[in-house]
Amino acid sequence: MMKSRKSISFLFLVVFLLAPMLTMAKAPFTQQPSKIEFPGGKTYLYRLSLTDKRGTPYSLDKPQEYLSQKAIERRKRQGLQVDSTDLPLPPTYLQRIGAMKGVEVVCKSKWNKTVVVRVSDPSLITPLLSLSFVSDARLVFTAPDSIKPSERTLFHKELEKWEGTDDEEYGKASQNIKMINGHRLHQLGYKGNGITIAVFDGGFMNADRIPAMENVKILGTRDFVAFKSPDIYQENDHGTKVLSTMALDIPGIFVGTAPDASYWLIRAEDTTTESLAEEDYWTAAAEFADSLGVDIISSSLGYIKFDDTATNHKYTELDGKQAQISKTASRLASKGIIHINSAGNEGLGTWKKIGFPADASDILAVGAVNPSKVNASFSSVGPSEDGRVKPDIMSLGSPAAVVSGRGAIVSDMGTSFAAPIISGMVACLWQSAPKATAYEVMDAIRRSGDIYETPNNVFGYGIPDFEKAYFMLRNR
Repeated sequence: MMKSRKSISFLFLVVFLLAPMLTMAKAPFTQQPSKIEFPGGKTYLYRLSLTDKRGTPYSLDKPQEYLSQKAIERRKRQGLQVDSTDLPLPPTYLQRIGAMKGVEVVCKSKWNKTVVVRVSDPSLITPLLSLSFVSDARLVFTAPDSIKPSERTLFHKELEKWEGTDDEEYGKASQNIKMINGHRLHQLGYKGNGITIAVFDGGFMNADRIPAMENVKILGTRDFVAFKSPDIYQENDHGTKVLSTMALDIPGIFVGTAPDASYWLIRAEDTTTESLAEEDYWTAAAEFADSLGVDIISSSLGYIKFDDTATNHKYTELDGKQAQISKTASRLASKGIIHINSAGNEGLGTWKKIGFPADASDILAVGAVNPSKVNASFSSVGPSEDGRVKPDIMSLGSPAAVVSGRGAIVSDMGTSFAAPIISGMVACLWQSAPKATAYEVMDAIRRSGDIYETPNNVFGYGIPDFEKAYFMLRNR
């Protein structure tokens, strides 16, 4: 994602801003200390693995008790059945875990049968292991002594016309969409209407206040990090930039790939630390998004190395089945959801390869290219450990045009932006073929890649052509 350890998402070029000409809107701003004590003091998170879901009061006959009607209809439309993985964990199990002295349940996964608990003393985990339905406990987070606090930044009142380009339609975002022939779908009237996209990130700085985003269809927000933010809109602006590539609609200045889609903004990443627990947050977020009935999950997050180096991932885990986050991502298409994830920015580092969950099966992992369609040197490569083509496809990300949390158009680098550019176009494509399944849509996108016949571990199936994918789905 956005932290230097997990991805390179650095500012490459600020559009020519003349400071005296800028009109700034003030947001609450106070001087913050450089470091503050970690919220709640020294605490630990453990992932408990459960043996079963016996005794759950929920049934497959009444999915409306744990899934929204939209989620149920999404499955029916694609010929998918509600199954045992959809059944919530037994409330009695959660109650018995939470009733233990000094133990707090912070998140859970029905798909993986896991529960994450918070304790102030590791010895408190021992009684939990005596419960008949708890098979294992793994330390996934240890609180640091202090962290850097987050705060709002100032932002521009509007995107100035001189920040655009000669492209009267898309402005600065022109190359974002035209490289993948997405403008052809827009011309046909497909701009994501009726499609819901959940954006997983670590923060959406000022996305609620930047005037250019006031017409974005935000359905709601949710924070799945154990240590909740007072406001996801005061966290860093990585998610704001990601959202802008899809959702903005300022003709002649900046138009995203899916301006008519609806969005859920979900915080699933703790930017102050790096731990395995973030995979649990992501998993909880994915199950929540599924229950809402979202169609697409766009995630520019990835995990490899952690503050506790003993928990670092290994190459042998890159099979889409071992890491908690990848197991979860690999399930999404079977629930009728298309998941698009950044491939990662490890190409210049020692790791080189894709991160987790880019290794997941049945998703679109997206690498980055430059305007000349040459792969970005930082873009992570494949294949997966079990030999699948990775990344799946490529898009502009070296650099891509985005709107920052300061409300300015900038050029930024990273597969973090290549992925949402694709996510928006997937929404448009699916709008054009509403009866297609998640598998069919993803297959058409891969087959539209410019090197589909000769894929490799750098470009995957290449740069997709969404007009070509559109006709593939129409003629299937």
